Amino acid sequence: MNKVAFSDAAQALALRAVVGFIRRRTPAGASRLGGGIARWIGPWLPTSRVAAQNLRMAMPELGAAQHKRIIAEAWENLGATAAELMVLGDLRESATGPGYEMIGWDEHVAPVLAKGGPSISFTAHIGNWEIIPPAAFARGVDIGFMYRAASNRHVDALILRLREANFGRKISMFPKGAVGARQAYAHLVRGGHLAMLVDQKLDNGIAVPFFGRPAMTTQAMAAFALRFRCPVLPMHVVRVGPARLQVIFEPPMALPDTGDKEADILTLTTQMNAVLERWIREKPGAWLWLHRRWPKACYQSADHNNSGG
Repeated sequence: MNKVAFSDAAQALALRAVVGFIRRRTPAGASRLGGGIARWIGPWLPTSRVAAQNLRMAMPELGAAQHKRIIAEAWENLGATAAELMVLGDLRESATGPGYEMIGWDEHVAPVLAKGGPSISFTAHIGNWEIIPPAAFARGVDIGFMYRAASNRHVDALILRLREANFGRKISMFPKGAVGARQAYAHLVRGGHLAMLVDQKLDNGIAVPFFGRPAMTTQAMAAFALRFRCPVLPMHVVRVGPARLQVIFEPPMALPDTGDKEADILTLTTQMNAVLERWIREKPGAWLWLHRRWPKACYQSADHNNSGG
């Protein structure tokens, strides 16, 4: 076994031990434990320097002290989300206590479902995004989800098993990339409902403004929506407390129809990023600031300006 394979196997073994430890706790207890550990350790990790750069670029008006608080909150949310994944199957729709509320479902989602045919929802790494598929399934809707596979195949397999355990059955998950895109397309052809996480940096995609800077953004959501002329529902999750979540659905977006396919894709993708930015500004500590969202040139320019050069 080479060093990489040994390291991957060791990481998976450690994760399995953590899963067993956390699963013995209540959902709220697991959430507090994961969130507390991540808030304590995370700000000291090198990744937090990326988050600090992102915040200086995206929200410079807040200042260093607020940036530091947001980074701690982002780590806490990530830790809580990871811990909740291990006990997510225990959460139920509830107006009080641990669980989740579905806000906007009757007003915005139910009419779309009543018409039949495919639909698309988009979201971001805000709150606990993992609750969306099981929450929708509990309402009778089997949402297929596009996801980015973990680089460690053992860890990725374990995460998929956790997700399936939360459902109690195998679920429709489409990996990012050409193969996953074809699977998602076929899912929509069958009249399925597709959810997409659309806030990650891509090496390709199209450059669309995000916090005032061009960010390479997936065009798949817009391309699918315009191809099928199907409803597009913005949705995101707000964390109210430990294992206490709100899944918020907004009205379907209007689809551009100018006859220029590329222009319409750009318009819809720009509108999508504007929605993401609005959610993040409302509660910045709920978003995953820990990855490089903009091209390298944006960071180099920002660092040059910050140095007074």
